[in-house]
Amino acid sequence: RIDRFSIPRLRYTAGGEHGRWYRFSRRIERRPWLFLAVASGILIAFMIPAFDIEMGVSDDGNRPTDYTSRRAYDLISNGFGPGVNGALFAVVDNPTGQLQPAELERVRRALIDDVGVAAVLPPDLSANGETALIPVIPTTAPQEAETRELVTRLRESAVPQALHTASPDTRILIAGSTASFEDVTAKMISRLPYFFVIVIGVSILLLMMAFRSIVVPLKAALMNMLAIGASIGFIVAIFQWGWGLSLIGLDRTGPIESFLPMFMFAILFGLSMDYEIFLLSRIREHWLETGDSGESVAFGIGASARVITAAAAILIAVFGSFAFFGDERAVKEFGMGMAFAIFIDATLVRLVLVPAFMQIAGPANWYMPKWLDDALPGLTIDPPIPVRTRVRRMIGIALHMVLARPQKSALH
Repeated sequence: RIDRFSIPRLRYTAGGEHGRWYRFSRRIERRPWLFLAVASGILIAFMIPAFDIEMGVSDDGNRPTDYTSRRAYDLISNGFGPGVNGALFAVVDNPTGQLQPAELERVRRALIDDVGVAAVLPPDLSANGETALIPVIPTTAPQEAETRELVTRLRESAVPQALHTASPDTRILIAGSTASFEDVTAKMISRLPYFFVIVIGVSILLLMMAFRSIVVPLKAALMNMLAIGASIGFIVAIFQWGWGLSLIGLDRTGPIESFLPMFMFAILFGLSMDYEIFLLSRIREHWLETGDSGESVAFGIGASARVITAAAAILIAVFGSFAFFGDERAVKEFGMGMAFAIFIDATLVRLVLVPAFMQIAGPANWYMPKWLDDALPGLTIDPPIPVRTRVRRMIGIALHMVLARPQKSALH
C-alpha cells in the first residue's frame, strides 16, 4: 500500500547483483574502453575553460541592481569613469627628511605616463611632511584584468623610474583596495602547488594503507583532479565568459574569486574520497571473497550506487540553492561550482569512469609491491574475513547461481 504512492521508476529495487546499477556496470564491462573514452572526453571538454581562468576579486559592479552599493557604483562610473571606484594610491615616504614639491612632481609625472592611468591627483602631505599620498585613477574598473596589470606595471616600471630621481632614502609603495586584492591573489596562487601536493599526497597514502594497492589511489587522485578541473572550467564559462549568467540573476562578468579554487579543491577532494571509499570498500570486499575482478566491480557499483547518488542529491540541492537564491557573486560561484562538481563526481566519475577503468585493469587494481606493503602500516576499513567464512560464502554464491537459473517448463 505504501509503495502505491511511490514515484514511477524511482521505486526501491534490490542492490547487489539484482539492481539496475549492477546491470549497468555489466554493460560497461562489455565495452570499458568506449565508456572510458566518452566520460574522459566530457570531463576534458568541461575543463578547457579552466585554462583561461582569471583570478581576482569582484567589485560592487557585480552586485544585483537593487543594491544601493551597485547603483552608486554605476553612477560613479558613468559620471567620473570606471577607475574612480577603485583608485590606487602611491605612498611616497622619506623618513630622513621632508619631501620636496619638485620630487613629488617627478613622481606624479612618472605615474601619469602609464597608458592605464586616467589621472593623478595632487599629493596630500602628512603633518611632518615626510609622507605623501598621491591618488592614481585607472582607466578601467577595479575587477578588470587591465587594472591588475596596471598595478604590476606601476610597481615594476613607474616606481623604479621615479626612484632614480628621488633622494636615496625615499620609498614609493602602490596601495589601495585593488592593489591589496592583487597581493592576496598572488600569495594564494603561489601557495596552491604546495597545497595540492599535500592534500593529494596524504590522500594517496591513506588509500594505499587502507586498500593495499598503488593503482587504486593513483586512479582516485587522477579522476578527482579531472572532476575538480571540470567544475572550475564550468564556473569560468559562466561567471567569466558569461554563458547563462542571467539565469542565476547576474548581469556582468568578472574574475573568479581568488580563494575559490583552494576552497573548492579542499572540500571536493574530501567529498570525492568519501564516495571513493564507499565504492571501493564494497568492491574490495567482494574481490577478497571471490577473486573475480569484473564481478566485484559490478557488485560494488550495485551495492553502493544508491548511497552515493542519494548523498550527492542532498548536497547538490544544498549547494544549488546558494547559486540560485544567494545574492553575493562569490556565494553563487561557490554554490554553482560545488553543485556541478558533486554531480559530475557522483555520476560520470564514480559510476562510469571508475568501473570502466577497474574493468580494464582487472586484477592489477590490487597490485602492491612487497617492499611497500611491508613498509606501510595497516589501515583496514573492515576486519579480515576468516578463511572458513570465505569458503562458506563462496559455496553459497555458487549454489545461488545454480538455483537462480531459470528452469525450463515441463510443458516444453
